Amino acid sequence: MKIPFLPQRRTVLKRMVQYTLAGVFALSAPLTGSLIQSSEAQTKPAGFKSKIINLAYQTSGDIVKARKSVEPRFKALGVTVNWVGPFPAGPQLIEAMNAGKVDIGTVGETPPIFAQAAGVTEVVYIAGRRPSKGLNQGIVVRADSPIKKLADIKGKKVAFQRGSNAHYLLAKALKEVGLKISDVQVVGLTPSEARDAFIQNKVEVWVAGDPFLALVEKSIPIRNLRNASGINTLGGFYIARRQFVSENQELVRVFLDEADKVGEWADKNPSEAAKALAGEVKLDPSVLEVVSRRTVRRLRSLTPSIIAEQQQVADFYFQEKIIPRKVNIRDAVPPSDTLRAIIPQRLARN
Repeated sequence: MKIPFLPQRRTVLKRMVQYTLAGVFALSAPLTGSLIQSSEAQTKPAGFKSKIINLAYQTSGDIVKARKSVEPRFKALGVTVNWVGPFPAGPQLIEAMNAGKVDIGTVGETPPIFAQAAGVTEVVYIAGRRPSKGLNQGIVVRADSPIKKLADIKGKKVAFQRGSNAHYLLAKALKEVGLKISDVQVVGLTPSEARDAFIQNKVEVWVAGDPFLALVEKSIPIRNLRNASGINTLGGFYIARRQFVSENQELVRVFLDEADKVGEWADKNPSEAAKALAGEVKLDPSVLEVVSRRTVRRLRSLTPSIIAEQQQVADFYFQEKIIPRKVNIRDAVPPSDTLRAIIPQRLARN
């Protein structure tokens, strides 16, 4: 399903994905006041107003969509589920959410930060995803490449989706070896476009993630210079449209409950999860099984420590001059009473 974005919303997306060390500039859209600073007494009571819930999914596949488990729960409430996508990556998903086309979606740790820096105030965090071991991402070259170690990519063309977790992996990994993003030639592409550019030898280095990484690993010999172990540790987040959360707390809670149930099943049954996804992303089940075995899909409630970790990621981007302004993650976190209303018991116990 294609999303007809308004021109002004396109401008926000461009801001989200074009931050680099070479270009730090002022944005005209000011951030609004913190949700935390707003009176919690103004939060709407639990329940729901919407009769349709718009759920986003990406080209990498969505196990909740594949299992079709949320539809019966919402049907019982008289609510229709509308899956919107596929989106190539998190920044495009957030752009659709900011335009009011999407109510709930899941992204990595980076896209919401870039959105805040670009002036987006409609997107809020509603739950975290449990972190993986970082084997599902990497900075890769061909096996016969003269590039033998990460420091060797200085001056080389590096393809990745700006404003995604790939951006964070590259920036942090380069810092480990005394380099910055300005030391490489950034080729900003969607994940599938970056994969194609790498396969076609149009770029020397690819910052890759599953399922595309697993597919290429099976197709051609490659060398992973640095995976995401110890870097992309947060696991990502479920995000939602601020107004939707305010008006539909019960629907958000029901969705998170089912998403975590599906995640628990997928984590315990990677082979079956791979088969379920095969119909969605049209990849070999053997590739998807690799993806499933190094992906963690269970959720976790937002805690002060998780919010603090996300703030550290945002601060890193600001310190490295990748985003033009310091952002406060708590501005994009619902008030505590709203969080209590939307977090299902199975997450609250964890």
